[in-house]
Amino acid sequence: MKNRNVDVIIPTYRPGKEFTELLTRLERQECPPDRIVVMNTGEQYWNREWENCKLVEVHHLEQKDFDHGGTRRRAAELSDARVMVFMTQDALPADHKLIGNLLKALDQNEKIGAAYARQLPKSDCGFLERYTRSFNYPEHSSVKTLSDVKQYGIKTYFCSNVCAAYKRESYQDVGGFVNRAIFNEDMICAGNMVKKGYSIAYAADARVYHSHNYSCVQQFHRNFDLGVSQAEHSEIFADVPSEGEGLRLVKRSMAYLVKTGHVWLIPQLILQSGAKYAGYFLGKRYHKLPEKIVLACTMNPYYWKKG
Repeated sequence: MKNRNVDVIIPTYRPGKEFTELLTRLERQECPPDRIVVMNTGEQYWNREWENCKLVEVHHLEQKDFDHGGTRRRAAELSDARVMVFMTQDALPADHKLIGNLLKALDQNEKIGAAYARQLPKSDCGFLERYTRSFNYPEHSSVKTLSDVKQYGIKTYFCSNVCAAYKRESYQDVGGFVNRAIFNEDMICAGNMVKKGYSIAYAADARVYHSHNYSCVQQFHRNFDLGVSQAEHSEIFADVPSEGEGLRLVKRSMAYLVKTGHVWLIPQLILQSGAKYAGYFLGKRYHKLPEKIVLACTMNPYYWKKG
């Protein structure tokens, strides 16, 4: 097996036309990957025409076997590349420089273990979500270390596998992704890196289009699983709770709506924020809830059926 420089790893489930565009844009990168490893859930949903892309190597699994951490961990074990770029099937490179700019961010110094991309709103993105994108993914790059925890709190560990690059050596040094994770496998790995002395880089010039217009119910389910992940990994999150950062986002969003004259969206902001907090609050306390309630709250029922 030859040594590769970059492997792109993408878990998929019922991929569609957008995935075709993703493969095309990855092939056209100025610094193209050596291989695109696809971990596809449900072989019946796979279009064999995607294998016409010579970079693609697909591995099929059943839905019951998918895990946010374990599936990506298995993919990493299939890679021998110096750098592994993890993406989701609905993230589209904004230009031909995505991978090159991620590599540039990783190579700033030897202590940087991972670098994540800026997420830009898609054309159909709602007004509130557009502001959330800019809040979480600002215009300027940064590098965070353990010494930044007092200032940035949980943001110190922020990393998103929507599009993130990991140095193989650093990834392996911290044990990689956890084998079982309902959500948040990226921040758990990044938190372990920071605690071991590595830095996490945010590469604002590495850009992907990625956004969702979640309903309040979807926000509730998503944040329930977020709360569960933090409760299950208190070794990472116990000293950096999310509530403060969430409240800051709400206050900034409210001020932005007033400033831009979109005051009619304030009720929507309140409802969404309430749904997010309710989901997160219950998720952090999932162990006190009956199984039926947990299954009603989660967006990943297979996670609980695996025990």
